[in-house]
Amino acid sequence: MIRSDDTGKLVLRVALGVLILLHGIAKISSGVSGIAGGLSAQGLPGALAYFVYVGEVLAPVLLIAGIYTRPAAWVVVINMLVAIWLVHTKDLAALNKQGGWALELQGMFLFAAAAVGFMGAGRFSVGGTGGRYN
Repeated sequence: MIRSDDTGKLVLRVALGVLILLHGIAKISSGVSGIAGGLSAQGLPGALAYFVYVGEVLAPVLLIAGIYTRPAAWVVVINMLVAIWLVHTKDLAALNKQGGWALELQGMFLFAAAAVGFMGAGRFSVGGTGGRYN
């Protein structure tokens, strides 16, 4: 039973990490000017946009490896909440053409990260189950 729990944690955190990291790699390629503009429009310093690299590059790498997994997952949760607030607020109650929630991708990232934040990395991680933050 415990082995399958740890395997499930591995699958969840690696899938989440890889999928978020792909968004981070795209932002490294294209820059954060659009995010900076969105923050500025909300009256916040545009320089905060560079924190997207923490939420979409550093945190996913930590998730994949299983190092400081819980804090990394909570960083992804915060990153997703900010993304929803800045870009997707108008779609919170919207459905897509197939009848699903318009924010299902963002929601899946948000809730998967929260699940990892609560569960930790599991045994199959660099930090192992004995790691304080895993």
